[in-house]
Amino acid sequence: MSDKVIHTYEDHLITRQNRAEKEFLAAFEKEKPSLAQAHVLVNPYFINPLCALILFKTDKPAVPTMTLHGKRNDRENIVKSFPEGTSHAIPVIGLYEGVPTRVTVSLSTGEGRVFEIQGQPLPEDVCRCRNINTSMDYFGNNFMFLTPAGKNLPMGFDYMGDIRWLLTVNTMFDIKRLRNGNIMTGSHRFCHMPYCPTGLVELNLLGKIYKEYRMPGNYHHDHWELPDGNILALTQDFTRDTVEDMIALLDRETGEVLRTWDYKTFLPQNVAGSGSQDAHDWFHNNALWYNDKNKTITISGRHQDAVVNFDYETSKLNWIIGDPEGWPKEMVDKYFFKPVGNLSKFDWQYEQHACVVCPDGDIMMFDNGQYRAKVKEKYIRNRDNFSRGVRYRINTEKMEIEQVWQYGKELGESFFSPYICNVEYYDEGHYLIHSGGIGWKDGYASDLLGAFLNPKTQPGTDLCAKTVEQKDGVVMYYMEVDGNFYRAEKLYPYHDGDNAAFGEGRLVGNLDVTPTFDTIPELPEVKEVIDSWHQVRIEEDEDRIVFHGRFARGSLAMVLLEGEHEKRGYYINTAATQYLAMCSGAYLEEDDRVVKLNISKNGLSGRYDIKILVDEAVYQTGVSLFC
Repeated sequence: MSDKVIHTYEDHLITRQNRAEKEFLAAFEKEKPSLAQAHVLVNPYFINPLCALILFKTDKPAVPTMTLHGKRNDRENIVKSFPEGTSHAIPVIGLYEGVPTRVTVSLSTGEGRVFEIQGQPLPEDVCRCRNINTSMDYFGNNFMFLTPAGKNLPMGFDYMGDIRWLLTVNTMFDIKRLRNGNIMTGSHRFCHMPYCPTGLVELNLLGKIYKEYRMPGNYHHDHWELPDGNILALTQDFTRDTVEDMIALLDRETGEVLRTWDYKTFLPQNVAGSGSQDAHDWFHNNALWYNDKNKTITISGRHQDAVVNFDYETSKLNWIIGDPEGWPKEMVDKYFFKPVGNLSKFDWQYEQHACVVCPDGDIMMFDNGQYRAKVKEKYIRNRDNFSRGVRYRINTEKMEIEQVWQYGKELGESFFSPYICNVEYYDEGHYLIHSGGIGWKDGYASDLLGAFLNPKTQPGTDLCAKTVEQKDGVVMYYMEVDGNFYRAEKLYPYHDGDNAAFGEGRLVGNLDVTPTFDTIPELPEVKEVIDSWHQVRIEEDEDRIVFHGRFARGSLAMVLLEGEHEKRGYYINTAATQYLAMCSGAYLEEDDRVVKLNISKNGLSGRYDIKILVDEAVYQTGVSLFC
């Protein structure tokens, strides 16, 4: 391999975690340490520098209780008891950054030990809390988890704004706690631009991944755990010309796609587009909610300014919340609501996110308000606009809608987020409102999405996210942090089950077979390795290859895999691409001539030499793969 081309191979994170776990458990069983000689493993699964695992054995069955001491006072202590036994694994979640954290383990037999555990350093450019206003009485020892919308990282902040949890891999989109206490979020592994990872991952807060659910159409934005444990996940079909307009039902155990819902079967594509719509991304589904009471699914379509409800079994359309302008009259008459109540305070939502079905059937969402109109002549500039959390009361018999609550309109552009964001319903009058995509240019709300702003290189720009909790009309929690964050989720770091269950993590489900280009041009092959200007980098792991390269705009480029019995060509799009939606900029490059191409190993077999076709010739890379 030439030094002009970089080739790396790395085992999947699950494989590396499995290997590490076997090693530390083998050492544990061999040495059988007592509490006094306990094994203390900081960041045992490589991706959470603010956690540890304490392993020890006792001669008699004992109930261990862990106290993670607050650095200011005992009210900050996090206390957790674990099941009785003689073999003990105590997860320590929430180490303080930069200082030793005092942790006491007390046994029901009367023994005890105090540990001083030092977490690992955090990345230098980690996003920080700028301002926080709440109280210990209100927020307690919960963490506010923020999920990234760019090259930042998933993080958890305590009531003082200290970072207490962080993953060093950029997992994507929402974090949801599952009924077993684990969390589920999007994989950090790139698959398709602009922001599609391979699928979903189930992991605990130590960072141990139990499963990665690979999906042929990849994952984006949101997912839902059904009562039977199976998973609804937003996806698409890459063999057709539209994206972000399908749901897949995943088998919880195998990752198999059991069923899909295709929105094209019950929604028109070429009507009532928002200001960000194009034919490719006509709906842009950014949220879903399953209602077990009436067996329906509610979805949010940013690019139709519409929240849509349909039947789980039949896909029958039930209703649509949104400005009816631009929709066919027959659909407006049948599926849309008529505003009632105090119409002077009523506003439709535009380019919304995070639809929520309240216990009484009300619908909440984050109304981003981007453009705040259905026709271009009425569009509102971001600096004159507002975003908000909003709650609507709907009557599906009379097809009437009433706005019963909102927060954010009164804040104007200071709370405006043209993309991402969410709301949460805790109880009547008790809500979270997360405006995660705030961007500034020269003191005004930027006309660009935050994913395209970089305060380090663009003077006069700034990015922040603001998270608010309101109870009975009073703001009880306010936090502002650097950077943009997709969603906020308040969680306690422990749950009722076992936070440190061991066992092999697994890759389940399948990636698609990456489509090849029908025709490979007959061009001369040269012996030279492609030059260093093209910055070719080939990342390989167990189930895919990610090709990186720089190409002049409009040039002809292909990746060629030449095997003993076949040659496969993968087309590289070198045209300038404009993204009207960029809910996570994690995969964006600073140089827009740099492209990425994911090639699944699904369908490949044997040895392949990798070559690069550029314009008038085929070049070597010196890299061979064995699949």
